[in-house]
Amino acid sequence: MNRRRIAALPLLCSLLVAPLSAQSRSATRDLFGQVLGLVAETAVDSLPLDSLYERAARGLVAQLNDPYAALLSPKEIADFQRNTLGNRYAGIGAQIRSQGDHVTLFRVYDDSPAAKGGLRQGDRILTVDTVNVSGLPVAKVTSYLLGPPGTDVKVVYQRVPEATSRTTVVHRGEIRIPAVPFTLLLGDHVGYVPIQRFNQTAALDVQAAVSQLARDGAKRYVLDLRGNGGGDLDAATAMAGLFLKPGQEVARVKHRGQAPILYNAEQTVSIGDAPIAVLVDGGTASASEIVAGSLQDHDRALVVGTRSFGKGLVQTQRVLPGGWALRLTTGKWYTPSGRSIQADHGGLGDERFIESDSVGARPIFRSDAGREVIGGGGVTPERVIRPDSIAKSETELARALGNRQIEFQDAVYEVARSVQPTIHSGFEIQPAWRDSLFARLEKAKLPVTREQFDAAREVVDRLIDGQVAGLALGDGEAFRRQASHDKALTAAIELIDRASTQRQFLASGIKG
Repeated sequence: MNRRRIAALPLLCSLLVAPLSAQSRSATRDLFGQVLGLVAETAVDSLPLDSLYERAARGLVAQLNDPYAALLSPKEIADFQRNTLGNRYAGIGAQIRSQGDHVTLFRVYDDSPAAKGGLRQGDRILTVDTVNVSGLPVAKVTSYLLGPPGTDVKVVYQRVPEATSRTTVVHRGEIRIPAVPFTLLLGDHVGYVPIQRFNQTAALDVQAAVSQLARDGAKRYVLDLRGNGGGDLDAATAMAGLFLKPGQEVARVKHRGQAPILYNAEQTVSIGDAPIAVLVDGGTASASEIVAGSLQDHDRALVVGTRSFGKGLVQTQRVLPGGWALRLTTGKWYTPSGRSIQADHGGLGDERFIESDSVGARPIFRSDAGREVIGGGGVTPERVIRPDSIAKSETELARALGNRQIEFQDAVYEVARSVQPTIHSGFEIQPAWRDSLFARLEKAKLPVTREQFDAAREVVDRLIDGQVAGLALGDGEAFRRQASHDKALTAAIELIDRASTQRQFLASGIKG
C-alpha cells in the first residue's frame, strides 16, 4: 500500500477507534446492511449500488470531525496533483480562465507544447478539436485540452486585434509547472526568488534559481513564501536543507506511537554566508512554514512580514483499490528548536493537536545563537511589516462593486488584452485605457459612478498596469513594476542591503 506524506492539507483531528464487542460490531453491521438495502430498494430517488457505497464511504470520512479529511477519486487525485501540487501531468502547458462567455489563455508556460504550437497569453479559445468551448466551464475545457503525451489536439483561437480566427495543432506532452516562475535582481545585488509551490521538483527549481542569480551577481537573497499554502513535506525539507549545513536538522515528525523521524539537510546550494530574508504572511502555511521555521531556528534567515498561518500537521495518503486514495492525519512536525507550528484556528478539530502552552502567553524558544523565537502556532517574523491600510476611495469602490468584483477584474483583463499587441518595456498607463475600462463597466451595468472610479485612480492604474505587464511582458516584469508598492519586500531589501553577512543582517533586523 503506497503512502505519501502531504503537508499542504493538514488535518485537525485524530481518528478515534473505540473498542467494540463482537456483539456490538455485528449489530452495527446489520444496521448498515438494513439501511443500505432499504435505500437501494425503496428510496424514491434510487441510485446504483456502487454509487451508494461511494456515498457511504464519503459520509464516513465526513463524520470524522475533520474538515480536511478526504476520500479522493482517481480524477480528484489527478486534479490535486496538477492544480494544487503542480506535479507533472500530460497536456499542453497552459492555464485558462473564464472571461464572461469566453475562455482565454491566462498563462502559457515557456517551451511548452502550447508555446511551440504558437499559442500565447491572451489568446481566446474558440474550439478544441470539434467542440465549441465558448461558455463552457473552465474545468470542462481543461478536460478537452488534457490528454496522453504524444497525442494531438486541434485548437481554433482568436488573437487581438485580428477579426479572423487561427488554427493550430498542439502536440501534447508531459508538463512540469515550475515552483519558481521567475527571478529578479533587485536593489544592491539582491536576488529575489518567489516560491509558489512545493511539488516534486521544487527544491531543484529553487537550487537552480539561486545558483543562476549568484552567477548574475546576487550577493543577498529574498525567498518569498507569501501566499504559499504548502505541498509535499519531502520537498519542503529538501528545500530548507539547501540553505543549511549538511547534517543540520530541518524538522522532525512525531507519529502516534512511534519514535520521531528526523529530516536533516543533505544537498546544499553554494552561496556561503550570503544574507537571506524570508517573506511570510497569513497565507504562508505548512510546507512553507517548515522552510521559514527551520531557517529562522538556525539563524540562517531573517523572517519579514506577518505571522504565518500555522499548519503543523502531516497527512498520509493511502492508495486504495481502484485508484482511490484516503488522507488522514498521522503526525505532527516540529522545527529544530522544538516549536510546533500548529495554531489554534478555532473549532477546526481536535484540540489535542494544539500545544497546551500555546493558549495565553506564547512560549519562547531559542535559535542556535540564542535568539528568541516565538512558538504557539505559526512563524512570527523578527520584523513585522503590515500592509498599508486600504484607502477610503478604494474601500468605496469595493463597496460599490459588492459581489460583482469578479466582473470588474474581467473588465480590467479585457482592457489589458486589447492593448497587449502595442506594449513594450517601460510603457506608461494611458488615459484612454482608463476610459475604456469605465466604458466596459458601464456596458456591464456595474454600480460604479465615474466619481468613485476617478477617486480610486491609484488602485485602478495599479490593476491595469499589472494585467498589461503580465500579459505582454510576463510575470517577472509585472512584479518588478509593482515592487515599489510592496512594503514587506521594500523593508527586507532595505535591511539586507546594509549587511554583508547573515550575522549583521540578523542584528539589523532585530535592532531596527
